[in-house]
Amino acid sequence: MINGIHHVAISTADIEATVKFYTEALGAELVMEADWQDTPEIDEIIGMKNSAAKQAMVRLGNTHIEVFEYRSPEPTPADPERNAANHGYTHFCLDVTDIESEVERLGKCGMTFFAKKPMADTGGGIRSVYGRDPNGNIIELQEVFPHCDFPIHLDRAEN
Repeated sequence: MINGIHHVAISTADIEATVKFYTEALGAELVMEADWQDTPEIDEIIGMKNSAAKQAMVRLGNTHIEVFEYRSPEPTPADPERNAANHGYTHFCLDVTDIESEVERLGKCGMTFFAKKPMADTGGGIRSVYGRDPNGNIIELQEVFPHCDFPIHLDRAEN
């Protein structure tokens, strides 16, 4: 039985800066840090020989983001300008309640956005915008309004 998505993983050249962005700018909570090398069990799990990396896990709402900084094998840098049409994972989406203020706040934290302002979805109940974290990873911000016709609302704890 699949319960849902636990985490999304990001490989970075600077784990400290990436974790700082996700904890300080996005409000994620650091829940784990690790470092490994010469660990055959991990090599077997990830399908690489002689791997070595720093690792961190942050919790953001009901999911986690795992961050790796590999020392071995030597990573191939990603194109920081890659577009969302390329094959593979394209982005993850953050549910927000005030998209304009989040765009402004996250822009001050180093995020860049594709559009000058969030755009309305054709469904009439969603506004969204794509941007890049400081590593070039694409993050979508999405605000879903109560009158949205699509069944995509997140369950939110009542305060």
